[in-house]
Amino acid sequence: MNILIVGQGGREYSIAKAIKDENAQHKIFFMPGNGATVNLGENIATRDYDELVVWAKQKDIALTIVGPEQPLVDGICDIFRLHNQAIFGPNKLPAKLEGSKAYMKNILKKYNIPTASFVESQDQKILCDFIDDMPTTPIVVKADGLCGGKGVIIATSKQQAKDEVADMLSGKKFGDAGTRVIVEEFLDGFELSVFAICDKDSFIMLPAVQDHKRVGDGDTGPNTGGMGAYSPTPLVNDEIYKKIETNIIKPTLDGMKKENATFTGVLFVGVMVVCGEPIVLEYNVRFGDPECETILPLFSSSVFELFYKCATNDLRSYQLKMSDKFCVSVVMCSKNYPYKSDEPTQIIIDRIDDEDIATNSHISYAGVSSIDGELFATGGRVLLCIGTGATIADARDTAYKLCGQVHFAGKKLRTDIAYQVI
Repeated sequence: MNILIVGQGGREYSIAKAIKDENAQHKIFFMPGNGATVNLGENIATRDYDELVVWAKQKDIALTIVGPEQPLVDGICDIFRLHNQAIFGPNKLPAKLEGSKAYMKNILKKYNIPTASFVESQDQKILCDFIDDMPTTPIVVKADGLCGGKGVIIATSKQQAKDEVADMLSGKKFGDAGTRVIVEEFLDGFELSVFAICDKDSFIMLPAVQDHKRVGDGDTGPNTGGMGAYSPTPLVNDEIYKKIETNIIKPTLDGMKKENATFTGVLFVGVMVVCGEPIVLEYNVRFGDPECETILPLFSSSVFELFYKCATNDLRSYQLKMSDKFCVSVVMCSKNYPYKSDEPTQIIIDRIDDEDIATNSHISYAGVSSIDGELFATGGRVLLCIGTGATIADARDTAYKLCGQVHFAGKKLRTDIAYQVI
């Protein structure tokens, strides 16, 4: 089949790799792709969605998979579905679950889905009064709109929380994305990324992933788009999975139907487990990154069929099968991430002679470009080294061995991915 993948990061690279590993006969196109996706398919430059759907019909694209959030919030799925093109992802209205944190929090409140107490407003006084009334710190301050995974601030004092509110509302911090702000209580527990694949009538839950958001070892420094992850996590038992399904996913999907915003695609639930109770931190409407890169290597059933059956409303016929292995991903980023961009620098990968590395690891490329046939790191999160193993420790060790084979000037990575359970 001909498949179009929208996006250019490690998530989209990993989706394509998983599909190609299953069936090399699939022809994959990327819009826009990156400097390494050309090794898996063909990059195209068309960015206008109306032009893209015409191109997809001409190329007989059987399935389009949307990776990042911005095209979903912009309504790419609505356009493709108007042209009867199978596409994986939610329409524009349900995509507001990620596009607007205020919308998301009010959906949670309306349908009695467990979440932290909060206030959302454009009025600085209302927000600061709520901060003054909070009994404890830290305090969470969130920009309403899309901020590339960086719109959440954990303020350690009430004054810092007020300063963050002022910076967001003024547009200094996140531009228009911060002109509406959410302030909420800080939840103390352990965080999970949970994914439900949803068509119009049913859903399938995937094993939970634990992400590492902060840039530095020991969860220090600012939040990033994610510095690594592992799955599955032994921190989650059947009781917690059942509570997530019953108290969070089902009422959310039912509620979205009542809002005339039926959700399809992947519902990504950011969960904080507090004293055994899962509480929603946020929703995203696409696979997480690096969670996607971490969970796809664990599939025993077909990754392509999961996407295709979901997009064609046939999810009930899909039988999910996962391997009994563990997976760990380690993000390698540029020197100044997440503070500022860096100059391109060439990537050198050593010849891999170690059998464990060769058979149980791979690289997913993200912030890279091809210059004169050579691969260059172009800033931000550059690539992920991904390892699998019989235990989390085995998978972690393999991923870090692969990291040692990859070189570029200024490379930076956390050395403690999966420390919570090792």
